[in-house]
Amino acid sequence: MASKLGPIGGPGLSVLFVGINPSLRSAEVGHHFARPGNRFWPTLNAAGFTPRRLSPQEDGLLPSFGVGVVNFVSRPTRSADDLTVAELRAGAAELEDTVLACTPKLVAVLGVVAYRAAFGRPDAGLGLQDEPVGGRPVWVLPNPSGLNAHYKPADFARLYAEARLYPASLG
Repeated sequence: MASKLGPIGGPGLSVLFVGINPSLRSAEVGHHFARPGNRFWPTLNAAGFTPRRLSPQEDGLLPSFGVGVVNFVSRPTRSADDLTVAELRAGAAELEDTVLACTPKLVAVLGVVAYRAAFGRPDAGLGLQDEPVGGRPVWVLPNPSGLNAHYKPADFARLYAEARLYPASLG
């Protein structure tokens, strides 16, 4: 099932992942996180979100694991640095409606720099944020792009697993 890079999800998700924007490769093939070297799919499996490593072409299966995906900005670029703050802020405003429709237990934003720009919170860090979106808690995670060299696979697995466990702590 092709995603066409629109939101993937529906009501009752455990986690709605919020990507920054599609890569040129993702736009070309019509599936999320399709750029070679992107660590989203191996990280989801290593963190326990999926029972096996899915391929980008299987992004339509995510809701069966309680996971959804949406992007702040739909315009594909070579790098997220090519986006404007205005585009990210507009995406943050639209995210509210998506969250209200999906009612995930947690909103997980993939990229602290994008989160800071989109929500005007220059001092935000990784982890649980003080401000909800659509009435849902927000957790900021490192961007899994292969262009983000700050984290190793084990770091991604640990940080994403912390976010996966958070909804269970809510009761």
